Amino acid sequence: MKPSRLVFKPLSLAVSAGTGVLAGAAFKKAWQILGHEDDAPDATDEHRRWREILIAAALHGAIFAVVKAAVDRGGATAVRRITGTWPA
Repeated sequence: MKPSRLVFKPLSLAVSAGTGVLAGAAFKKAWQILGHEDDAPDATDEHRRWREILIAAALHGAIFAVVKAAVDRGGATAVRRITGTWPA
């Protein structure tokens, strides 16, 4: 296994918890701006329409994917700076 991979794996695992928290906060803020509400609908909320629930789920998934990709890319870039090689 490449040394860069040995550095990247633990770094990636350590940052992953923070990624979820960051993505959750970004989603909550986006929902407040777009939905004009404090809380996004739960899938089991009987007072919300399907459309609203599915839009919230899609937005949440998209934000999480973007934040995760940005954090992973930043981690890989940091590992390359430290080790000189890209983690593969």
